[in-house]
Amino acid sequence: MWVEGDLSMSLSDKEIASAIEKGDLKIVPRGFRLNSAGVDLRIDRDVCLKSKQQLLVASIERVELSHSIVGFLHLRSSLAREGLFASLALVDPGFRGQLTVSLYNSGDSAVNLTRGERFIQLSLLRLGKPAIKKYSGRYQNSSGVVASRRKKRSHTPKIMESVIQGTRG
Repeated sequence: MWVEGDLSMSLSDKEIASAIEKGDLKIVPRGFRLNSAGVDLRIDRDVCLKSKQQLLVASIERVELSHSIVGFLHLRSSLAREGLFASLALVDPGFRGQLTVSLYNSGDSAVNLTRGERFIQLSLLRLGKPAIKKYSGRYQNSSGVVASRRKKRSHTPKIMESVIQGTRG
């Protein structure tokens, strides 16, 4: 049962507008679409995804979440109906930056997106209590498309690497 004033909940359009006004949420530039339970974000460039092609894209918008708000990304259903899949992540409390999204076209036909077209929705939830640790990871202050920054470790033992490279007998 929902009780007015309950702190832990999905934010409605009224609550999102209030969070923006209070500075708990920043989305720039303006031009995004506020929906009843989220914000539609726009793609940063023209894209033609061929069948079976994967591509990283970014949102035009830069988002900033306070330590009391967490975001979830969803692909717009009209794009999913055309065969697109998206690798969408949690947007941690304290995150600042543009959002990078991996799109994959599983369909048989190309899918075209034009710069400024709405392609993902950001749903926002207010945490019951503010997070102690704000996001401070490798993608903080992201700008444009950002490739993976994870540390890639070789699972091949060093002796095998030297055999493969021809530096050991």
